[in-house]
Amino acid sequence: MIQLNNVSIFVSANGRKLVGDLSFTLNPGDRTVIIGEEGNGKSTLLKLIADPALIEDHAEFTGGISRGNHRLGYLAQELGPGEAELSIPDFLSLPEEELWRAEAKAAEMGLEPDIVREQRPLSTLSGGERVKLRLVKALLDEPDMLLLDEPTNDIDLETLEWLEGFIGSFEGGVLFVSHDETLIENTAKAVIHLEHIHHKKVPRCTVANVPYREYIENRERAFSHQAQVSAFEHAEQKKKEERWREIYEKVDSAQRNLSRQDPSTGRLLKKKMHSVQAQGRRLEKERENLTEAPMSEWQIDIDLPAVSLPRRKEILRFSCEGLYSPDGKRLTEGFRLNVDAAEHLAVIGRNGIGKTTLLRLIGRELSSRRDLRVFYMPQNYFDLLDGFATPIDFLAPSGEKEAVTRARTYLGSVRFTKDEAESLITELSGGQKAKLMFVKMALEGYNVLLLDEPTRNLSPLSNPVIRRILKGFGGCIIAVTHDRKFISEVATRVVRLTESGIS
Repeated sequence: MIQLNNVSIFVSANGRKLVGDLSFTLNPGDRTVIIGEEGNGKSTLLKLIADPALIEDHAEFTGGISRGNHRLGYLAQELGPGEAELSIPDFLSLPEEELWRAEAKAAEMGLEPDIVREQRPLSTLSGGERVKLRLVKALLDEPDMLLLDEPTNDIDLETLEWLEGFIGSFEGGVLFVSHDETLIENTAKAVIHLEHIHHKKVPRCTVANVPYREYIENRERAFSHQAQVSAFEHAEQKKKEERWREIYEKVDSAQRNLSRQDPSTGRLLKKKMHSVQAQGRRLEKERENLTEAPMSEWQIDIDLPAVSLPRRKEILRFSCEGLYSPDGKRLTEGFRLNVDAAEHLAVIGRNGIGKTTLLRLIGRELSSRRDLRVFYMPQNYFDLLDGFATPIDFLAPSGEKEAVTRARTYLGSVRFTKDEAESLITELSGGQKAKLMFVKMALEGYNVLLLDEPTRNLSPLSNPVIRRILKGFGGCIIAVTHDRKFISEVATRVVRLTESGIS
């Protein structure tokens, strides 16, 4: 088993506690998910368990970690430095005579087995293909404990279903971070919840040995009950204190108006005041023991502006002779796609079929329209963001005081602290960059949203809020997505991109 005893993680640069006093055990057969908002230390915790050397450049820890004699398989959230330019065989690091093992794993994930022998660099693959190959590599050493950091990022629906089955049938223990609520609900039997409360200053860790949905429902019931009890106790306490204050003021007034010729009454009033003051001290102690209101991380509080387009207005009549990869490989046959203004369209399809290419082409076609305000949220945020600018720079490029104040207010509504609002964008987590995109949408009032995997970096606690916001959006949405809850809750139409075109 893997065991953590009172583990705390600190940011080296400023000593801030990222994770506090976490203890838990992962046994063979366990399926445990780590959840929490962006920047709460989920990836850092996984790295620490996999190999403390992975966090040496930015964090330190105290407490004990026992890994037993397990073979750990670790899937990082992103490729390591320089790995994107490695050829596929070099990345897998297998002798020629053992590449068949990688071919078998690749086939299980829906990849063409021959891909493991291709000499092209990983940077030429789709995001989903890269995730699958990284999973292939993680499984080649036959690990008996798996540590998976966002294994669902960019993978298609078919592979998501395969991954669910794989996690469920894996004989060893699985500790994973994921933003995919459906995967979590279908696989996780225990939850580690990392929170930062009191304006992100105090870390709190909760370990619950129950399935994810049960944990969320139990938490909501407990918070609701605690809030009711707290409200009742504080209301009763307020009544007691108001009655006490009335008595105090009467005794105090009587003392001040007492005649010197009435010493007997003075002694009685003095004794009464001592009693009243003693009661006041008892009320102060009672207040200290009242049930506190439940404390949790404050959630996203943002809405998109009210926009509308004529429901029957056709905003897109797209036609192409086929989609092609950057190296000229034909991906699909020719097809047509018409979209009405009131639609929330989800585009699905296997990895590498050209969904992102299609969205970019649609963006180019719509960007010249003067009757539309179009926002394109890319899968690679740095296609739009300058990593060496700050969130304030991105949202208020004019630098005008009113624009900066408005940007700060909106950033606060998605849980950015003052320091985060002024930090370089390159230092933000993927989820924070995604939230930055949604703040941009809220500030500018677009009526057409082109979204490439909009929910893939948001926590399972933030995603329901984002889905609600997008579901209520009055304009048009065209989204590439593999998020099953997004598809069922937000999309009004779903199209599948295949080699034959659109179906």
